[in-house]
Amino acid sequence: MTRKFVLALAAILFVIGCAGPSKLTDKSEEKLAGGNAWGAWQLATRALDKEPGNPRARAAATAAGASIAQEWQRKIHALAEVDSVNAAEQALELAEFRENAARYATIPVGAEWPAEERTLRNTAARHHYQRGVDAANSGRPKKACAEFADAERFVPGYRDVAKRADRALGEALTRVALVPFRASSEDASLGVEVAQAWRDNLLQNLAPPAAPFTRILGDDAIERSMTISELEGLSREQAIRLGRKAGAHRVVWGSIGKIRSSTKMNFFRDTVARRVVEREANGRESVRWVEIPIEVVARVRDVNVGVDYEVISVKSGVSIARRHIDRSTSARVVWTSQQLDGDPASYSLVSETVRASNPDRVKDVETRWKSVCGDATTLIQVIQARRTAGSSGRYARESLPRFLAGAAFVFLEDLPPAEDLAYAALAQGSAPLREDLLRLDAIDDVDLGMEVPGTLSR
Repeated sequence: MTRKFVLALAAILFVIGCAGPSKLTDKSEEKLAGGNAWGAWQLATRALDKEPGNPRARAAATAAGASIAQEWQRKIHALAEVDSVNAAEQALELAEFRENAARYATIPVGAEWPAEERTLRNTAARHHYQRGVDAANSGRPKKACAEFADAERFVPGYRDVAKRADRALGEALTRVALVPFRASSEDASLGVEVAQAWRDNLLQNLAPPAAPFTRILGDDAIERSMTISELEGLSREQAIRLGRKAGAHRVVWGSIGKIRSSTKMNFFRDTVARRVVEREANGRESVRWVEIPIEVVARVRDVNVGVDYEVISVKSGVSIARRHIDRSTSARVVWTSQQLDGDPASYSLVSETVRASNPDRVKDVETRWKSVCGDATTLIQVIQARRTAGSSGRYARESLPRFLAGAAFVFLEDLPPAEDLAYAALAQGSAPLREDLLRLDAIDDVDLGMEVPGTLSR
């Protein structure tokens, strides 16, 4: 699309937008005379939006709508000879158009059209109803639900479709249990906590209409079926047995690999500048900069951890989906033992004098500060945090949510333990499992190569 064409189109739209009802009606009549019924309809309805009671605009809308409906019916008649179901779809769309158009005009159709529409819709409903019955008889309740819904869409209340759809939905629902993962670390609770975090995430983000057939079992359904010893880690066979006890159709079982951790320590040793404002005897203010030595310690801990999981059929023990996921996170803690007096805002890494006279010095100081304290951490933050951190600045697990939220700066003397950071890395890592469960949601068990007991034929 050329720039000249875009500008021309914009100009036309601007003119139409500014035109009054009479002008729009004139253009609508011209469009219809030229064979452009849809263009005529748009112009006439725009005129009616501006002046709802304009009889000439309403007549133009009626004429344009009638032309659209006639052409639509002609296409439906032609399509019905080769594909009656798609013809019925078009009939539904025409009905929707006429319903939406009612605020502007009553769109006329031939006297024989209502009977033709009913015939087409009944034919389509019968087609989908039979496909639903066939799907149910072949052990495909999820497909049956979709077919029965289509039958209902064409003819509300068609035969016993509502009853059959309810039965199919009952068979199609898939209850999924997440059991505690096995953890190779010394902290056996890690697997319990990660599974809990994934379960909570899925309960919030995997529900109808996104996943019409998948139901994640809550904590109670899992925990009441477990012994205390099982909380320390389940074998695959134990996970399947636990899934059965909890009433699940599928169980998610996994194991957390070895936690790999490395820690680095960096120092920023230099002077910072404090801006001091003094009032002279004549009442004028003077500014001087005081250089104050400072040492800031930053420790960074990087953690990498992997998790393997399987989605297992409780009935057959077959693995339906499996993945290996690697996750990593890091924590930076910054500490200084110095308490700097005065307003934190009066401090700067370099004075204004140095900033104006020695740009190389400024660049060196700021580069070293960022490499130690991080891009987002300022000197003012360090000063303020030092004052509020207390005397110890010891790590407490209550601060872990800040890491889960991606916080880049936590003013502490201690780093979080590797196990806590591994949890932070894994806790929000359920997206691949959610993708797998969404993919499986619409697939019937029989199409996954699994045995299906009974049918829905009765």
